[in-house]
Amino acid sequence: MNYRISPSQTNVQNLITPEELNQVLEAVADGRYSWACVLILRFIGYNPLHYIPQRTYSRLMKENSQIEIASASTNKPKLHPVNSSHCVPSSQIYSTN
Repeated sequence: MNYRISPSQTNVQNLITPEELNQVLEAVADGRYSWACVLILRFIGYNPLHYIPQRTYSRLMKENSQIEIASASTNKPKLHPVNSSHCVPSSQIYSTN
């Protein structure tokens, strides 16, 4: 299957802000590839539900919102600064032992 990409579609730099790109890269670095795909689709203006099953999307949303809640309830420093409106993986929290 071949796809033709118009020149206007190839300039992704105008679609994703540096902060959004950092969030995608953090998800990939943490091995959360499905979540990274959801973030990319959202950031470039697509509805992730058009590309992944509802059940998968719901699971990803639940998992990543729990990670955000757990991170917000602790006062431990984060490995990387991220936007508080998006999820923070638990692997980015240091132990204070």
